[in-house]
Amino acid sequence: MSNEKFTINGNQLVDKIKQLIREGNIRRVRILHEGKIVLEIPLTIGASAAAITIMAAPLLAALGAFAALVTECTIEVEKIDGKPDKSKQE
Repeated sequence: MSNEKFTINGNQLVDKIKQLIREGNIRRVRILHEGKIVLEIPLTIGASAAAITIMAAPLLAALGAFAALVTECTIEVEKIDGKPDKSKQE
């Protein structure tokens, strides 16, 4: 596993989260503001990006409201190294 951090403007938050979900190798996303975790989104390994986006729609709406209130926040991403073993998912 590897971790990455992105510091972005609030108005870019929802688009960046959607982009990360589409990448498909994300295990967990944390939204931090002033060093405190505001929201943590665990993502299912092997679920399609479309399914995750649909399930995360209410979270994305909440993120949009939060993004309107902040000027800057940090996204911490926990990535999966390599591709998941599909035989273990069935």
